[in-house]
Amino acid sequence: MKLDFLKRKKWVKLELSNQAWTSGGGQSPTAHVAQTPAVTTNAGGAQSPTGKSDAGVSLSPTKNPPGPDEVACPGCGTLHSKQGWARNLRVCPACGKHGRITSVERVAQILDLETFSPIAQEVTSKNPLKFPDYQEKLDKASLQSEAGDAVLTGTGRIHNIPAALFIMEPDFMMGSLGSAAGERITRLVETAIENRLPVIGFCASGGARMQEGILSLMQMAKTSAALGRLSSAGLPYIAVLTDPTTGGVTASYAMLGDVILAEPGALIGFAGQRVIEQTIRQSLPDGFQRAEFLVDKGFVDRIVHRTEMKAALEQLLKLHGFASVSVAAVTIESKGGDTHVS
Repeated sequence: MKLDFLKRKKWVKLELSNQAWTSGGGQSPTAHVAQTPAVTTNAGGAQSPTGKSDAGVSLSPTKNPPGPDEVACPGCGTLHSKQGWARNLRVCPACGKHGRITSVERVAQILDLETFSPIAQEVTSKNPLKFPDYQEKLDKASLQSEAGDAVLTGTGRIHNIPAALFIMEPDFMMGSLGSAAGERITRLVETAIENRLPVIGFCASGGARMQEGILSLMQMAKTSAALGRLSSAGLPYIAVLTDPTTGGVTASYAMLGDVILAEPGALIGFAGQRVIEQTIRQSLPDGFQRAEFLVDKGFVDRIVHRTEMKAALEQLLKLHGFASVSVAAVTIESKGGDTHVS
């Protein structure tokens, strides 16, 4: 899956049109644009009198509904143009809220240009239990999603460092873990072991998919066992927890990282706060399932802003002994036998 795959996605078409790709540095356009503040000032330090920044972001929250070309920040309600929202990686410059992004957007942000090659994309969700209305939901999710299932898996380079990545897709039934997603992740890990690659996992999920019953729950053990083999092979797994990471995903591979990163404000937990409070009949502290609370309690190693994620991953990979390589030197063989040169 090269740039032709990404070009089919309207968000990436937008990014390509602003000609922000660099020719030699391997930066994505979003990583380039996001380094500059989204709210502009004039020479005297005052905000732009137009009421909007060059990035298309309103300078103050509003109660007005967003227009057809606008989106409201889910945190503070600040209005953004859709183009400005995308260029800023769906991070609100007014309040810092990290909006949810798709797997294809994450590929464009994290990986060097034209280095992504998919693994196990032919594996898709079925309805083995004949659960009522499940097939219709799968069909609808396939049209809404950019990954074809709840996770996008493949290999690529981060500043010329080869890596294997899985990126959960919130637009596909809220990234719920089904048998297809578990199989994709397992095949990715097996490919990483064969090719001596580190694994990076971006987690965003509502938990196990109830329509698949025990077949879904089995994926928790299946993916955990695969990551156990990765660890035995001496290869690192970096887990990145994004909003939301809950349920069976939290109870399995999301918390198995050798290093666990999280985006600011991410909801991370097993059951919801209301369910827990009703069960134990006690009140819980505010924000106890947010990334900031978990890093304070030692469950998360570090909180990383989205605009700094690529640099942080590069630093961790180098710390674990992985170095940049020339383009011609990278040949990756997938578990299915196809050869991808990235």
